[in-house]
Amino acid sequence: MAVVLSALRRLYLSLYNWTVFLGWFQVLYLALKTLNESGHQHVYSAVERPLLLAQSAAVLEILHGLVGLVRSPITATLPQIGSRLYLTWGILWSFPETRSHMLVSSLVISWSITEIIRYSFFGMKEALGFAPSWLLWLRYSTFILLYPTGITSEVGLIYIALPHIKNSEKYSIRMPNKWNFSFDYFYAAIVALGIYVPGSPHMYGYMLGQRKKALAKAKGE
Repeated sequence: MAVVLSALRRLYLSLYNWTVFLGWFQVLYLALKTLNESGHQHVYSAVERPLLLAQSAAVLEILHGLVGLVRSPITATLPQIGSRLYLTWGILWSFPETRSHMLVSSLVISWSITEIIRYSFFGMKEALGFAPSWLLWLRYSTFILLYPTGITSEVGLIYIALPHIKNSEKYSIRMPNKWNFSFDYFYAAIVALGIYVPGSPHMYGYMLGQRKKALAKAKGE
């Protein structure tokens, strides 16, 4: 029974990783094609559908960790996925005024390259039981450049969205109401920006530590 369950787990995770890999590959292809043919103003409209699908699929990774399908700690997975979903749905999808900015291009290119490498790495490990050394190196090295470009784009887009959030009052709840509760999405966005200040260096340091462990382990094998 244990053997069957293990095989089903590997099959499911293989299909999941390669499916999302294809989604991010499409995002990168469309982003680069649109940049070349039409300019950065049109990148979001070109990648919107696969971007929303591929990024939303990452919610399953939280469930994978909770039920024990993978060993990734929820404390590391949740902030990364949460911030990505916030940018994808809470900023870009919700406020069209941000979509034509050049930071959208740097955001989706940084994200897609990172995810193409990550999902192909885990896809190969689940399907074949190993990943080639060059892919291992890419998995634990490309973030050195792509994490800062991605984070800078995220912070920049939230900042750009602030006046539109304030003027629209979208997602804000004003008193009085039957719940006796108020919520201001503008100030929530400012809090989100504030979280990036301690959160980004912490996450970067965590990934550097993971890189050191992974490459040392590979070198010793």
